[in-house]
Amino acid sequence: MDVLIPILAAAVRSGTPVLYATLGEILTERSGVMNLGLEGIMLVGAFAGFSVTQSTGSPCAGLAAAFAAGVLVTLVHAFLCITMGANQVVSGLALAMFGGGMSAMLGRAHVGRTIKGLSPFKLPVLGDVPVIGPVFFNHDAMVYASYALVALLAFFIFKTRPGMNLRAVGESPRASDAMGLPVVRIRYLYTLLGGGLAGIAGGYLSVVYTQMWVEGMTAGRGWIAVALVIFSIWHPMRAALGCYLFGGIDALQMRMQAAGTSVPAPILLMLPYLMTLAVLTFISIRKRQGILLGAPASLGSPFRREERE
Repeated sequence: MDVLIPILAAAVRSGTPVLYATLGEILTERSGVMNLGLEGIMLVGAFAGFSVTQSTGSPCAGLAAAFAAGVLVTLVHAFLCITMGANQVVSGLALAMFGGGMSAMLGRAHVGRTIKGLSPFKLPVLGDVPVIGPVFFNHDAMVYASYALVALLAFFIFKTRPGMNLRAVGESPRASDAMGLPVVRIRYLYTLLGGGLAGIAGGYLSVVYTQMWVEGMTAGRGWIAVALVIFSIWHPMRAALGCYLFGGIDALQMRMQAAGTSVPAPILLMLPYLMTLAVLTFISIRKRQGILLGAPASLGSPFRREERE
């Protein structure tokens, strides 16, 4: 148990940035918009968070800047896909490449620099609970905020009227428009909010997780988040499980490298991504058998009001 607890705690911390991005994408896709540009948005958020924290000395300001940067970059995707009706896959891929290139260019002078970010602290009472305390309640404030966000979004999406409106727009924008719902406004709102959460995910990597700037520091986590949306069947609670599973595999491979295992390092680095591919394969098989459902019916489909019948 003494060996397992640090790995589980590291799994929570490693899975947190992916969790923020996954939750944001769930909100976006629930509205019927697909955003494959999470990798680029996370990189832009990571640089914005790092640079603002470095210049102000405030990690909170850095994370706020990461959120704002994520919203601003996603606004381009939202305009192209929602207003102009562009292909959402092409726009998302372009956004991923743009974010990667822009963050690399702007961050070239900052590579290797460090900052003082958020520090972990133990929650009173909860942090003293055996096993659970060290695993879940001895982290930084952003990890604790992610717990609350998972519960809040699960309640919001499935138990509130605005959440029902969100799901209705994702299922049938024409029917929602006929009922008087502002489809375009709803899609813009949740697409931008999802982009902001992806920006925070990147900001977490640079401001909290590593507290430094490294080019391409997301290392494919944005693509993992897109895959975990499918794994979670568009549900925040299942998303948390998937993200911590990914974080656990990532933490395990780092421990194995540190312990000097004979397994080649590239093989160990592949483990989290191989796990994700295996999970997606399993989910795809189950969906073909009609066992798993959950994707919004209008996901990826543009909406034009004049097309309403």
